Amino acid sequence: MRDCFVHPTCVVEEGVRIGAGSRIWCFCHLQRGSAVGKWCSLGQNVNLGDRVKIGNFVKIQNNVSVYEGVELEDGVFCGPSCVFTNDLTPRSEYPKGRASYRKTLVRRGATIGANATVLCGNTVGRWAMVAAGAVVTHSLPDHALAAGNPARQVGWVCRCGKKLGPNLACAACGRRYRRNGPGLCETAEALAPDNSLEAVQEKP
Repeated sequence: MRDCFVHPTCVVEEGVRIGAGSRIWCFCHLQRGSAVGKWCSLGQNVNLGDRVKIGNFVKIQNNVSVYEGVELEDGVFCGPSCVFTNDLTPRSEYPKGRASYRKTLVRRGATIGANATVLCGNTVGRWAMVAAGAVVTHSLPDHALAAGNPARQVGWVCRCGKKLGPNLACAACGRRYRRNGPGLCETAEALAPDNSLEAVQEKP
């Protein structure tokens, strides 16, 4: 962990791994066995549960708890005070332990908006975007734009974050998409350069 920054107010438990270039800001708590990838940013008061896995280039804003059973793939953005859960029927007086946890997966490049809630047992697809304050009660396909309570798909979004038009082409960056099962995939026609943080970091 010599190539990363960890604020002195943080609590980092045994067996935690933090990748090069990552920054862990004040009052964070990284619990036993959790792993943070390269070039991540964890804002103030972020909590990672036991054995939580965070990919590379992930940004978690202030006051977010990522509980055991939740996994964030590369490039995920978590807005301030968004919420994850890991048990659909919790009881204080009748604890069930890890066997009751349901896996939640946030796929590469997805965004969870500020104050949004993702109920456990669901998958948020690649490059999907969950609007601020939305409550995700079912899985979302790749590139879906979802809003409301319960969250419903209201459109499609590009990798760059702009909403796609009816022709599934991005007016901002030029990428083009086609339907692929329940979601979208990028077509070979897209001519836009890859200006993502990951691509920039890997350039010589």
